[in-house]
Amino acid sequence: MDEQQAVDRAEEIIHQAVDVMSPKPTLERTGPESVGPCIARDDHGPDDRRQVTLFYKLTGVPGAEARNLVLQARDAWLKQGYKYHSSDEKDMSGPFPWVSMRSESDDFWMEGITGVLDRDKGEGIATLKVRSPCFLPPGKSSAAAADPAAFEAPAADDPAGRRALGHSSRIYDALGVGAAPTQPGEGIGRVRDASGAEAVHHTWSTPPLPEQERARAVARAQAYFVGAGWRVRPMPTAEGAPGVVAGHPEEHTVAQVVVSATGAVRVAVTTPVDGPAGPAGPAGSDSAAV
Repeated sequence: MDEQQAVDRAEEIIHQAVDVMSPKPTLERTGPESVGPCIARDDHGPDDRRQVTLFYKLTGVPGAEARNLVLQARDAWLKQGYKYHSSDEKDMSGPFPWVSMRSESDDFWMEGITGVLDRDKGEGIATLKVRSPCFLPPGKSSAAAADPAAFEAPAADDPAGRRALGHSSRIYDALGVGAAPTQPGEGIGRVRDASGAEAVHHTWSTPPLPEQERARAVARAQAYFVGAGWRVRPMPTAEGAPGVVAGHPEEHTVAQVVVSATGAVRVAVTTPVDGPAGPAGPAGSDSAAV
């Protein structure tokens, strides 16, 4: 795939939803440039790969129609065979629904979001977002690894490191918003809890996100944990920002996904060195703190 093919495909997905809508909205382009860098490398340099992200507000219709437009987008994408990635049934039945979906055949991701204009009157504005998979620009033959599992490769004989990085990668996929360059204190290393038990601890974060988007990202992570059979509980911060902590029922791995003061979503995964039979630290313990 090249840039033009990615843009064309993203536009196609947008129009698959919009062209069948009633009333017919006007597409108003918003957000960043359509083609931009993919995900940063651990050394803070840019990844060679590129990625298309398109944002459109659906304007020219009454605010009370925003809910119906998002639901129509969902239905149109379902007819195309796209799959739910995450959604909230309460939100979908309320005045301000949102949905996240994926095209399994070519790995494009799409969202329908209802922004709030007047909560009391149920008025909003619908926004559609489509993000392409990463691709190499012309003349590039390889790309730096771009998911959190590449931040620091574990030793071949380090199963705990591989477990931690594997979980980080799956959380990365669930968040669906990319990763920021490694910040001070982030990365992978070994830690000990108060009892002296040793664990591998991996931390990373997303770029700062708008408030609505970071809440959606945490919700997608929570949906992933629930679907994968983790034990899950909410973990809001002192500032009231959303967060979730999850425990793997077999490995005693603890994962935290929390919105930080900068607006980034921070991820921490801690897994015991002695494997699934090792002791489990309590969720939210110091060894798993973000």
